Amino acid sequence: MTAQLLIQQLFNALSIGSIYALLALGLAVVFSVLGLLNFAYGEIITATAYTMVLLVSLGVPLLAAAPVGVIAGILMSVFTEFVAFRPLRKAPAYAVVFSSFAVSLLVQSFIRNVVSPRPQGLVVPAWLDQVITVGGVRFPALSIVTIVIAVLSMLALTALLQKSRHGLAMRAAAEDFETTRLMGAKAGRLILLAFAVSGTLAGIAGVLWIAKIGSATPDMGFNPLLIAFVAVVLGGMGSLRGAVLGGFALAFVEVGLQVFLPRDFVPYVQAISLFVVIIVLYVRPQGFARRVEERVA
Repeated sequence: MTAQLLIQQLFNALSIGSIYALLALGLAVVFSVLGLLNFAYGEIITATAYTMVLLVSLGVPLLAAAPVGVIAGILMSVFTEFVAFRPLRKAPAYAVVFSSFAVSLLVQSFIRNVVSPRPQGLVVPAWLDQVITVGGVRFPALSIVTIVIAVLSMLALTALLQKSRHGLAMRAAAEDFETTRLMGAKAGRLILLAFAVSGTLAGIAGVLWIAKIGSATPDMGFNPLLIAFVAVVLGGMGSLRGAVLGGFALAFVEVGLQVFLPRDFVPYVQAISLFVVIIVLYVRPQGFARRVEERVA
C-alpha cells in the first residue's frame, strides 16, 4: 500500500467514524442514565432527514434547513421519552424496549402512508460535492465538513458534561442514578435532558447522514440504529468515551475490509464487520471501556 492510499483510507475512516461516533454517543447518553436502549433512536435520524427534504424542496437553503432538521430530531427524541418511556417508568425493562420499538414502527408506517413509501431525494449545494486534492490524496468537501462538525459537537458535549450544573448531574446519574435522585436532582428533568442531548447528537448525525446518502426512506433509521448499537457495545455499555471509540473502531474496520478484501466480497463488508466485532467482544467482553451495570429508573 502506498503512502497516498494509506492517507486516503485513514481520512475516509475518520469521516465515516465521525458520523458513527455521533450516532453511538446519542444512543449511549440515554443508556448511561436509564440503563435502557431506545429502539426508536433511528427514527430521530428519519425525522431529521424528512424535515430537511421538505424544507429544501420548498426552496429553503440546506444550511438553513439543517438546524431545523436537528430541532426536529430533538422533538422526536423528546416525543419518544414522553410516549414510550415516561408512562412505563416503573415497568419491567423489556416493556420499555418493546414500547420504543412500537414507536419506531408507528413512525415508519406514518411516513409510508402519509408522505410516501418511495425514496425522497435531497439536493445538496454544489460546493459540498467538490473535492480538494493535495499530493494525490482526495479530500471531499462533505467529508471535511463532517469531521469538523463532529469534533465541534463532541467538544460541546464535553463542555456541557464538565462545566454545566445539568451536565454534572447527568454524569452523576450515569454513575449512580438512585443516589443522584436522593441528593435532590429531579429524575424527570435529568431523563428529559438525556433525551434532548441524545436527540441533538442524533439530529446532527442525521444531517450528515442524509447529506451523504442523498435520499430519505421510511426505514432509513435502521442502519444508523444498528451502527450505534454495535459501536456502543464495542465501546462498553454505558461509557460515552467508549461509544466514541467504538464508532471510530467500527469505521476503521469497515474501511480496512473494503481495502483488503477481494472485490467480490465488498457487498458483504457490513456483515463481515459484525463478525470481526463479535471476535473482539469474545476476547474482551466488556468492550473498550469498563462495563456499567444496568440501571432502570
